[in-house]
Amino acid sequence: MTEAVSINEQNAVELTVAPSVMPELEDLVDLETYPIHDLESPKRQALVDQCRKELDAVGCCRIPDIIKPESIERMRQEVERQRDEIYWSEDSHNPYMTKEDTSLPEDHPARFFEKRSSGFVNSDILEQYSDLRAIYDNDVILQFVSDCLGIAPIYRWADPLGSNPYSIMDEGDYFPWHFDGNEFTVSILVQEPEKGGEFQYYPDLRTPENENLDEVARVLNGDYSKVHSLALRPGDMQIFKGRFSMHRVTPVEGKTSRYIALPTYMREPDSVNRPERAKQFYGRALPIHYEREANRPDDLID
Repeated sequence: MTEAVSINEQNAVELTVAPSVMPELEDLVDLETYPIHDLESPKRQALVDQCRKELDAVGCCRIPDIIKPESIERMRQEVERQRDEIYWSEDSHNPYMTKEDTSLPEDHPARFFEKRSSGFVNSDILEQYSDLRAIYDNDVILQFVSDCLGIAPIYRWADPLGSNPYSIMDEGDYFPWHFDGNEFTVSILVQEPEKGGEFQYYPDLRTPENENLDEVARVLNGDYSKVHSLALRPGDMQIFKGRFSMHRVTPVEGKTSRYIALPTYMREPDSVNRPERAKQFYGRALPIHYEREANRPDDLID
C-alpha cells in the first residue's frame, strides 16, 4: 500500500490524503520480530508467555516497537486530519466517573474530584481505511490479545463511540485517577509528548468483589508506594486490565501533543459505557448507552 509521507516535529510538510485501501496485517505489525500470525512459532509462544506473566504479576505488559513506523505515521496523520473533529472536554470527575453523592462520607473516594482536560477522536468517525480500524478489526490481533490475557473468548467492545478511539492530550492536559468501564485495553502510542504524559497505575487495586476503598483513598491522598509508571514510545503496544487497576496520565508538557490509540475489549459482547461516562468522554450518549445500561460486567460502583 502507499505509505504516508513522514513529517517533522514542526509539521512543515502538508498532511497526506487519507489512505484508499485497508492495510493488511503485514502493513501494521512487525511480523518478523513478532510473528503473532504463526500459532506454531516458538517466538510467538515465548512472547505470549512473557506477556501473560507480566499481566498476572502487575496487570500490564508492554511490547516494544510491535507496530511498524509506517503504520504509526499513518495513524498520526489521521489524527492531524481529524483535528477539527476531536471532542475536547474539561470536567471534574472522581475515579468512578459518577456524579457526586453527598450522602457519602466526605473522605469517600467517590467524593474525590480532580479536573480532567483531554480530547478524543471517537471511534465512529475513524476514516474508512484507518490503520487503527484495521488493527481493531483484525482477528489475528484479537486472538493474540486473548492469548496474552489467558482469557477466551474476548470480544470487541460494543460501544460505538469508545471501542477504538484516539485519546489526545495537548500541553497542560491531565487525565486523573480512574478505573475503566471496559475490562481490557490495548494502548498503542502514536505520538510522544516532549515531557510528561506518563502512564501511572496501581495494579489490581480492586476486584469484582471488593472495591478496596481504603487503599483507593490512600492513593488519592498521595501514597504512591505501590504505583507503577510505564514509559511508552511510539510503536509500543500495552495490554492493560484497566477495570481493576486505577490509573492516570500525568500532565503533558511542551508543544508536542500526546496521541494514543485505544483498541478495547470485553468478556461480555453486549456491554457499553454508562451514559454518564459516554457524555464525559465522547460528548454524547447514544440510545444504545441507555438501552444497555443494566448490562454491567460486575457490581462495582461504576
